Amino acid sequence: MKKRVQDWITLIIGIWLILSPWFIGYAHMGHAWNSYLFGALVTIFSVFALYDRKAWEEWINMVIGLWIFISPWVLGMVSINVMWNHWIVGIMTVLMSALSVREVQRQSKIEAA
Repeated sequence: MKKRVQDWITLIIGIWLILSPWFIGYAHMGHAWNSYLFGALVTIFSVFALYDRKAWEEWINMVIGLWIFISPWVLGMVSINVMWNHWIVGIMTVLMSALSVREVQRQSKIEAA
């Protein structure tokens, strides 16, 4: 089974999101749970994506990435560093997942032909 680079990058992004409250310094803030929870979910679905050639986990990661992107506004995050972290991680998660979905769909067409 061919592993996609995007899945590895998304896995690293998820791990970063889990660890970022300590590195950026917002582990003591109330909204750090958002990073822990959604970082863990991105990590889990990325591991599934590494061992499954279906696109369902990529779609879930895209939705999670959208939440990560909008969460600074919804949760009222005030630190600009935390906001930028979530915006970048959210965009990267959506982008990597979308690239994986496209590759899965392309591979399915090739196998069907």
